[in-house]
Amino acid sequence: MLRFIVRRLLQLIPILLGLSLLLFAWLRALPGGPAQAALGERATPEAIARYNELFGLDQPLYVQYLRFLGRAVQLDFGNSARTGRAVTEEFFERMPGTIELTLFAMLFAIGVGIPLGYLAARRHGSWLDSTSVIGSLLGVATPVFFLAYLLRLLFAVELGWLPGSGRQEVRIDATRITNFYVLDGLLTREFDAAWDAFLHLVLPGIALGTIPLAIIVRITRASVLDVVNEDYVRTANAKGLATATVRRRHIVRNALLPVSTTIGLQTGLLLSGAVLTETVFAFGGVGSAIFDAIFARDFAVLQGFILMLAVVYVLVNLLVDISYGLLDPRVRVR
Repeated sequence: MLRFIVRRLLQLIPILLGLSLLLFAWLRALPGGPAQAALGERATPEAIARYNELFGLDQPLYVQYLRFLGRAVQLDFGNSARTGRAVTEEFFERMPGTIELTLFAMLFAIGVGIPLGYLAARRHGSWLDSTSVIGSLLGVATPVFFLAYLLRLLFAVELGWLPGSGRQEVRIDATRITNFYVLDGLLTREFDAAWDAFLHLVLPGIALGTIPLAIIVRITRASVLDVVNEDYVRTANAKGLATATVRRRHIVRNALLPVSTTIGLQTGLLLSGAVLTETVFAFGGVGSAIFDAIFARDFAVLQGFILMLAVVYVLVNLLVDISYGLLDPRVRVR
């Protein structure tokens, strides 16, 4: 198992180097170069020359890349052109919101998806099975931003049951400790602030969790159907084991192996930034920051946020591989 983990860690090095190279090339491929894109209408030849000299863009490309790589290792991506604050500081300020939203979305997807997929497999060919298959197809096919607008229009605007924007009511004077608003409210015993922050997660969390929900339903259903037909399940039934025991020990435990991998990968994708969902609900996370940076041409934020999110995604995938190795005896044997 240790060899498996070390091999996965070593594989991260070329992946991260490749990501950094792609990001570096993308910035240099902007029309007119980074200076032209950042300065916009103020891009006179003199201003471009000063900008290039200030940021070392007049150096050879390999020198620029090595300097970029050295600063990236130190998490130094410069300052935001909009706010003047350090990019890393803004990232760690906004990332808790994205983590909260991702956790809510995945808890919603797992809590509904696994039981529904299992029941659909157990009642294969029934109306429940057909409904779950059609529903999962609709869930994957429906654009997230479209569903987000529908949920906001119905439950926030028309019915007024849930808040439709932000992470918390602006009139609440809440104490900030970790920037996880729900957790901060619980730690400081400001339960009204925690409850309000939770309510603000409901609509964006459901919208964001719809696609993972549909995928988890389909993977769970297919996995249970495969496991039910395995020889060891038929042997357990032939021995006269209780039905609940067979389902718990032989069917569910083995069927959840591919489901756990799917959950991990979907979590990594959501953590990488829910740009559309956060934008629709004006949710102060990483995704909305990227959206604002695109229109403001804040390339320091884009560069830093994209690279750090890529690292987050790669690390989550590493944890998925390690978890699968711990759960699957075939990997442990190797």
